[in-house]
Parts: sequence; structure tokens; C-alpha cells
Amino acid sequence: MLPWHQYLLGVILVAAGFNHFRVPKFYERIMPSYIPAHSSMVLLSGIVEMVLGLILLNKDTQMYAAWGIIAMLILYLPIHVHMLQNKEASLKLPKWVLILRIPLQFILIYWAYQYT
Repeated sequence: MLPWHQYLLGVILVAAGFNHFRVPKFYERIMPSYIPAHSSMVLLSGIVEMVLGLILLNKDTQMYAAWGIIAMLILYLPIHVHMLQNKEASLKLPKWVLILRIPLQFILIYWAYQYT
């Protein structure tokens, strides 16, 4: 039996990945212009999040999932910085929320690291 917090992270990732398909325009809006094929990248990242969330829930694959989640969260850091720097990408969120999202990434990285 896995710890409850591992199930929680897995479910959060699956739900977040599914959301990429539910509201893709939301994610396309926050992507920096240097990332190509915004709509394809949004869908691909959604698939990756769901797969990583699911394989995190298996004792035999949790280590691979955890390292994949860590890599994904590191890759997402420039998007959070872009949201902070670009008014259109900020989604009209308060500046303090945009700033708080950056250390939150490191908390999520630490959370995923627990399953390596």
C-alpha cells in the first residue's frame, strides 16, 4: 500500500493533465512564444502529466514517475517566470500569486522526490 500523499499527487497530476484537454486555450495563453506548436505541446504535456500521475501509483514504476515529474516541473519553471514577466500570460492573477507559484514548483519537486 502506498502512502496517501502519493495517491494525492498522482490524482492531482492526472486531473491537471486532463485539464489540458478540457481547456487547452488556457494553457496555450501562458506559453512563451519560443515554444513551438503551442496546441500540440499543451496536449502532449497533458498526456505526460496523466501518464506520470498514473505510473506514480505503481510501486514498480514510482521511481521513474518521480524523476519524470521532477524533470517536468523543472521544464515548467520558465513558463512560471514568463507568466510573471508577461501581462497577457499572467491571466490577470495578482503579482503575489505569480511569485508564489515559483517556490511552489520547488515544493512539488520535493514532494515528487520522496518517491524516488
